[in-house]
Amino acid sequence: MQGCSFQTWLSASAPGCLGGVASGSWCESVSRGTKRLWSAGPEISTSCVLQKLPETMFIFYMLVMSVSAFTIQPEEHAVAAENCKFLGKHFKTDFRVEGEPVVLRCPQAQLWLWASVSPYVNVTWRKNDSTRKVPGEEETRMWIQDGALWILPALQEDSGTYICTIRNASYCDEMSIELRVFEKTEASLPFISYPQILTLSTSGSLVCPELSEFTHNKMDVKIQWYKDSVLLDQDNEKFLSVRGTSRLLIQNVSVEDAGYYTCAMTFTHEGMPYNVTRNIELRVNKKEEETIPVIISPHQTILASLGSRLTIPCKVFLGAGTQSTTMLWWMANNTRIENAYQGGRVAEGQRQEYSENNENYIEVPLVFDPVIREDLNTDFKCLVRNTLSFQTLRTTVKEVYIILLTCTLIGRGHAGPWPHPSWLVEI
Repeated sequence: MQGCSFQTWLSASAPGCLGGVASGSWCESVSRGTKRLWSAGPEISTSCVLQKLPETMFIFYMLVMSVSAFTIQPEEHAVAAENCKFLGKHFKTDFRVEGEPVVLRCPQAQLWLWASVSPYVNVTWRKNDSTRKVPGEEETRMWIQDGALWILPALQEDSGTYICTIRNASYCDEMSIELRVFEKTEASLPFISYPQILTLSTSGSLVCPELSEFTHNKMDVKIQWYKDSVLLDQDNEKFLSVRGTSRLLIQNVSVEDAGYYTCAMTFTHEGMPYNVTRNIELRVNKKEEETIPVIISPHQTILASLGSRLTIPCKVFLGAGTQSTTMLWWMANNTRIENAYQGGRVAEGQRQEYSENNENYIEVPLVFDPVIREDLNTDFKCLVRNTLSFQTLRTTVKEVYIILLTCTLIGRGHAGPWPHPSWLVEI
């Protein structure tokens, strides 16, 4: 029978340990263990193999165990928690009502779009900087589903800071989110309500917020709407619940429609129904009117000394019109100021919105720091636009000349130049 070499056997059994493909303690262990089998010489007979069979089986067993031990396991080889990068606290606090289900999603989950589907990503939660993970082994009200922490039903004692940790074999980060669970009373309404705004004398809709966890893949969502704890007749001309959606349509919004609204639906978990409610504070704003803007300054010519600092205000009269939808800006030789003067020598000042005698104005100044000769030949324009009109007003900078005139006074007993009086004349 033709013999075989140690190198041939090793390349077949552990191909990564020859030819420089891999190295390390595992390959060295394989090499040392198998060399014992080949200690008889470079070639081995059939009888020698039979003689060495028990030792061969032992080495084979060790190889299998080594491969198993070095297989990447997401939880065992994940980055240690103390090495996690803390991304900060999420800007939004979750306000919920006691007795209802709460679902907390990892704030940084959007950065890990594949976190819920990849078996090599591990998501864990803990509370208030504790090292103990939630939910605990005996916890029946909490569980993790697709990386989200479910609490059902929520209790006031569940309030606190929750830290979500997402890790894989090479990276780990954490982010915290605040949860506040309130007792269901009128006193808690200002804290748990979502502000929404509609405009007077128009038609608009309220949206029952943050229901996606409970309405996913459901086409028969039924939502009840209440105003000031009274069930609304949702099929009259004033209010209309849009079936299959989370919207309440309000026709011809009036000041009386402002107030607190509650939308409610039922969520069933393991045969047990739970109420899911959201509270909305509706604010009704007056309808904003627009008027044709009128530029009342600057003057067509502005006098300035070279090297001085100069501010030219552009003031626009709006009357009773709204300021928020009116745009006001400056240009120099048909170029926006920020593009024409990238160094900032000439720049627009801060926009001001104010009222005088119940009439609205807006103002944006043009600031020179300093004035140079180039400005004397530049076409500056103030421009204003809204949905009704577009207006422009040109202005130019002229150099001012200062002439000192000496006054000579002649009087009794004294003749000659008077030492003090003089005039400054600007032309």
